Amino acid sequence: MSGYGKAFTLMRDAAQGPWRDYTRHAFVEGMKDGTLPRAAFLHYLRQDYVFLIHFSRAWALAVVKSETHSEMLTAVATVNALVAEEMQLHIGICEAEGISGEELLATKERAENLAYTRFVLEAGYSGDLLDLLAALAPCVMGYGEIGARLASEATSDTYRDWINTYASPDYQGACQAVGVLLDAALTRRIGADFEASPRWQRLSQTFRTATELEVGFWQMGLTP
Repeated sequence: MSGYGKAFTLMRDAAQGPWRDYTRHAFVEGMKDGTLPRAAFLHYLRQDYVFLIHFSRAWALAVVKSETHSEMLTAVATVNALVAEEMQLHIGICEAEGISGEELLATKERAENLAYTRFVLEAGYSGDLLDLLAALAPCVMGYGEIGARLASEATSDTYRDWINTYASPDYQGACQAVGVLLDAALTRRIGADFEASPRWQRLSQTFRTATELEVGFWQMGLTP
C-alpha cells in the first residue's frame, strides 16, 4: 500500500496504464533531467495557475459536501495550501521570468484545461463528497508521487524548485491527509468493505478519467 491510504492505492492500481502515462509522462521526465524547454514549462505554469483557481473552488465545494468536522478541516486546509502556497509558487516563478500577476490571471484557458477542471467540478456538483474526492485525488497524490520520485532521481537542478515543492514534508503530509479523508469518507458512507460496494466501480472510473485528463494536461504543456 502507498503512504496515501487504502482507497487511493486500490484506485491507482486499477488504473495502472493511465497512471504510468501520467506520472512518467515526457513532460515529467524532462523536468527530471532538465531537458524540458523553459517555454513549455512556463506555458504549463500559466495554465496550471488557471487550473488551481478551479481546483481551489472544487476543494471549497468539498467543505459544502462534508458531513463531519474532520472532513471540513481537511478540505479547508487543502484550500489554504492551494491558495496561499501552491498558487504563490506559480506567481513567484512567473514574476522571476517577467510574467506579471496580471498577465498570469489573463491567461487564456486551453481546451485540455477546461475539460479537466469542469470534469472535477461537475463530479462535485452532481455527486457527493466521494464522487468529488475520486476526481480530485489523481492530481493531489500524483504530484506527491512525482515530487517524491524526482527528488531522488533528478539529474538536473533546473526544475528543483518545482520538484522540492511537491517532495516537501508539507505537501507529502497533505497527500497523506487526503488519503485519510478518502478512506474515512468511504467507510462512513459505504462501510469498511467499501471496495465491495456497487458504487466502487463508478468511483474508480471517475479516478481513472481524471488520471487520463492529467495525461492530456501534461501533453498540453508540451505544446505552447
